[in-house]
Formats: sequence, structure tokens, C-alpha cells
Amino acid sequence: MPKLNRTAALAALIPCLMAAGRGHAQTDEAPTAAAQEPAPPVTVFPHADSTRWLLTGQANIIFQAHPGFHSPYDGTNSLLARGEYKTSLVGTLFAGYQVVRTPRFDTDLIYDEESAGGRGISEALGLAGFTNLDVVRNPNLGPVPYLARVEVHQTIGLTDKMVDQQRSPFALATKVPERRMDLRFGKMGLPDLLDLNGPGSDSHLQFLNWTVDNNGAWDYAADTRGYTYAFIAEYDDADWSARYALALMPTVANGIDLEWNLRRANAQNVELEVRKTPLAALLTAERKGTVRLLGYVNHANMGDYRVQNNLALAARAKGDPSATPVITAHPFATTVKYGVGLNFEQELTPDLRVFGRFGWNEGQHESYAYTEVDQTFQLGADLAGNRWGRANDKVGLVGVSNAIKRDHQNYLALGGLGFLLGDGRLSYAREDILETYYTAHTWRGLFTSLDAQLIAHPGYDQARGPVAVFSVRTHVDF
Repeated sequence: MPKLNRTAALAALIPCLMAAGRGHAQTDEAPTAAAQEPAPPVTVFPHADSTRWLLTGQANIIFQAHPGFHSPYDGTNSLLARGEYKTSLVGTLFAGYQVVRTPRFDTDLIYDEESAGGRGISEALGLAGFTNLDVVRNPNLGPVPYLARVEVHQTIGLTDKMVDQQRSPFALATKVPERRMDLRFGKMGLPDLLDLNGPGSDSHLQFLNWTVDNNGAWDYAADTRGYTYAFIAEYDDADWSARYALALMPTVANGIDLEWNLRRANAQNVELEVRKTPLAALLTAERKGTVRLLGYVNHANMGDYRVQNNLALAARAKGDPSATPVITAHPFATTVKYGVGLNFEQELTPDLRVFGRFGWNEGQHESYAYTEVDQTFQLGADLAGNRWGRANDKVGLVGVSNAIKRDHQNYLALGGLGFLLGDGRLSYAREDILETYYTAHTWRGLFTSLDAQLIAHPGYDQARGPVAVFSVRTHVDF
């Protein structure tokens, strides 16, 4: 399943990525003399904040390869044990226009066109934490441009007090009411606005792994390319925000078509964000920090792992030793999958940030829209390059541990296939991932990155691996 970069639009304006949080009012400390020096440009073309319109774009090219690794067996959905290499390319054109532009009320029209080409290693199979967030899971869709986002964004001010906001393709106003409602309707990616994390959300300049840039246990509503039609209501105050999202689910797991009948399928998400962490009280200087609590409930035509396991075992008991469970082999029935996520980021020094996520879902029902993870832990950090005279460079390190529940384990052990995993058998262990990167600002809007990922127990199978995946990434912001 492709989960194209959740902050691709924000990556088009790099200052959004240099600030902690998600673009609310900034209260940075007084800049030092060094910080007041003119910063090198980070886009190929300049973008004015004063116009009603915004037109920008980006391109992201990733070359990935891995050497051969230990594998006594493999199956239909296994990561290939022989060495391989693949290249992916994503290009996006972002357009926005302020239809209404008043101090307390602002209406934006947003339109994004995108193209995703190339392939992922092993066609993006065999890993729950896949190594390239730009990869389209269904390569048959091809690189033909498609509509990624089209939405109306309405701001409703609840106070006359105005604060600064960083302009981005998701929000064009540079001044907004401190207390406000933000309403959005249209085609979008839910991770454009939910579960954001400053050090760990952008696969175009930061980490590449699916379960680093997103909460792997959040089976968020999306088609194969990572987008859905949704309504999002958000309340923002000085120190906290609350969000609610209602979105369409795909008709089948990892499908390109969406179910428009909300009685048959829908996804509901809520998130509370507090822009202060308990860790901040222990620091000698005031540092930015944010905690986000996410909850979701999906209704869709999802299979039940336990039911399908029991059907396969009954068939074997009746004399069919080759019977395997098939998660999609059931009459239509709207079932429920739910989960929670916790997300934090904390600035320790002006250059150093730590971050982490925890995610859990009930795991009994089919992994349907994102990836095959029922529980995840994540902890990492990033460091800006000011100390070595390269302010727009960044280095990051993160560790992730993913797991699936017992029914899901048994399903794969009996030879069942998910839309990502299935070695034909399973000797279960957690899928553990260590990833590091260095991103160098090469010239204006051009960035080059080196990335390495070490994965133990790929696809939760301790009989296979470990495997090392190496990447070279070139990113351009226009």
C-alpha cells in the first residue's frame, strides 16, 4: 500500500520543517546573532507570503538496494532474499488560492496534482515497516498523473487576537486568530493533519520507513495511493488543539476505490494535541514540545483472523492438509477495527529534538488500509547541522519495534496471505527496525540524503534476515 509522504506539501516550504510542532503560533526564543544572518534559500524559486495564490512543487527520487540475506524459505509475499535494487519517483504540483482573505475569516481552495512512478524493493511486499514511504503498493497504476488533493479550507476566528502562522500549501494565511475553528472538506491524506510529528513525519527530508513517518498501528482510511475523501473539524487555542475526522474507507483492503455509502464503511478519528510535554519541566531552558493522543474506529468489510483460522483448521481436520485461511473469504459484513496512538516531540537544545510514538489496535480484524501492524513502539532523535556550519543539514536516528496479535500470527503461520505479508509459514518475532539518515542541503531547493535501515525479523519471521537496506535520496523543492 502506498503511503505517499504525509508532509509532501509542507516539504515544498522547508521553513515549516525547521520549526517544531505543526505550524501554530510560534514563540521562539530571541534569535542569536548567528541566527539573524541571512539564511540560504531552500527553494529553487522564491515564494511570496503576500499574494492570494501559491504555486509550488517538489520532486523526490529514491534509490534503494539491499544485499542478499539468510532465508531458509520464502512465500508469495516475502521480501526477496537475493540482492535487489529499485528506484521510485514522486512529483507533486501544489496550488492554492485565498478566495476570502479577512483577518478573522479565511477561505482557501487547495489543489494538488501528483505522479508516482518506479517500484519498491520486492514490490513493497514482505515488511510491515516497509522501507520507502513514496512507493505505490500497486505498481500497475503507473506514473500517470492523478488528483492527490482537492479541498476547501475554512478558518473561523473566535477572537480578535491574531498570531503568526507559517504559510504552507495546506494553509495560505500568515496571520490567524489565536482561537479558531478550521474546517476542511475534500480529497486529502489524513496524515496531512493527524499524527504529525516534527522530527518524524517527512519522508522527503527525514526518515523513509512507513512505521517511522506514520504510526504503524493506525490503520487510517486511504486508497492505494494514500488518499481519501474526508471532513475534518479542528479547534485551535493558544496551547492545545482538538480534531475530528470522518473519512471514506476503501471497498477492499489496499484498494484504489472508495466506499461512498457511510453506512457500509467509514472511518472516524479524534486527536487531542497539547503543545507542552512533561519533559519540558525538567529542562533548564524553555523548549518547545508537543504531545498528541489519537483514537480511531474503522467500519468496513474486514475479515476476522480467528474465524478464518478456525475454518482452515476444520478443513484440515476433515482431510485437506493444504487448507489455508483466506481473510477475504467471507460474505459482506461491516465489522469494526479500533485503536489508539500516542505521539510526542521535545526540543532539548536549539538543534536537538527527541520524538516517539506508541500505537495499538485490537488486531482481531483484517489489516485493511495501511500496513500489517497491531502494536508499535518508536523512539528517535534528530540534530540540525548548526554545530558544523550547515544549518539546513540534518542527521537522524530512530528505533522501531512492530508486532501483531496472536490471531494475526496464527493466520500467517497457517499460510494465510495479507496484502503485504505471507511467507507461507511463520516463526514469530517482533519486527525491529533501526534507521539513520543524513540530509545535506546541496543548493537552493536541492537536498541529497543517505539513509540506512537494519531490519531484524522481516515480516515478523525470525527464521529470515536480518536485512540491511541502503538508500540515496534526491529531493528538489521548486
